[in-house]
Amino acid sequence: MRGTHLGEFEELVLLAVAALNDNAYAVVVKSEIEEKADRKVNISAIHTALYRLEEKGFLESSVGGATKTRGGKSKRFFKVTAYGFKSLREAQSLRQSFWSVIPQLSTQE
Repeated sequence: MRGTHLGEFEELVLLAVAALNDNAYAVVVKSEIEEKADRKVNISAIHTALYRLEEKGFLESSVGGATKTRGGKSKRFFKVTAYGFKSLREAQSLRQSFWSVIPQLSTQE
């Protein structure tokens, strides 16, 4: 396992995989991020992040069956590990602790 630091883009990818549940593969992760974050992303950046997150232990993957629509190629499906969910909760908690101490924001609705 490499470092355990979770970068901003990695966090988005991890959140997208979590949201997609059992249907998380690179193309739909890309679509989810583009839709929810209103951010254009390159498919190779998604692949790189998915494999890096798997190497760090935040994700695990399995290969699905080949389909005719994909020219006989299989999809690699990803799912968040317990460690990945723990890291997401810690990231959320850290961000919230910062947001809560910003005077201008914590007193406004």
